[in-house]
Amino acid sequence: MSKIIALAGKGGVGKTTASALILRCFAKNGDYPVLAIDADPNSNLGETLGIKIEKSVGDIRENFMKDPQGIPSGMDKVVYLEMLMNQVLVEQKEFDLLVMGRQEGQGCYCMVNNILNRFTEQLEKNYKYLLVDNEAGMEHLSRRTSGKIDMLILVTDYALRGLRAVARISEMLDDLKLDVKNTGLIVNQAPDKLEDIFLGEAQKVGIPIICKVPHDNALLEFDMKQKSLFDLPDDSPAVSAINRMVKNIV
Repeated sequence: MSKIIALAGKGGVGKTTASALILRCFAKNGDYPVLAIDADPNSNLGETLGIKIEKSVGDIRENFMKDPQGIPSGMDKVVYLEMLMNQVLVEQKEFDLLVMGRQEGQGCYCMVNNILNRFTEQLEKNYKYLLVDNEAGMEHLSRRTSGKIDMLILVTDYALRGLRAVARISEMLDDLKLDVKNTGLIVNQAPDKLEDIFLGEAQKVGIPIICKVPHDNALLEFDMKQKSLFDLPDDSPAVSAINRMVKNIV
């Protein structure tokens, strides 16, 4: 049974960067295999890892719905869709990456979703960890993890707006019927000392701060040069902060 670690937060707070650095930590420590799922419609986890994504699960779903009779002659539709799923799974030495992609369009997607979900459930059994870079609404978590999450990490930048977004996401947990064993908060772009007003707001949210990621010039440099965050030096401030967090939570 995979240990499920999920990240959520509003756009632009560094959630995908944190996901990539957690993957990096697992890889460097030899703690794998890991299945990373990019469940954010604005899919860019692959970019942070230096991986070019050709197709997503959403592409499979949309293309099949446009032409449900376009299955090769003599092939069962379940076998056909599972073959396509294998093609969009990006395999690396330390981890595999599955990009969910676009949201569902109009029409009934029940049949194809059931097949794709069943494939994903079988796939997840092959991994030690399942790491989900999630959208703020967390709908993918409720559908893809049977509602059970070992560690939910909510991410904010050093701003009260980010914390309030975290509070709203946290309030969704009961409505989504998610069974979360542990929760924690990452604060990105954090100064050495957090101001009292920020700490007070965080206390209202009720989720412990488990990681403060300081400003790290290397992150911007790697983004501009389109380099994989796996190649960040070990003494990078962001890498060091995430590594300490992973050591504590895993």
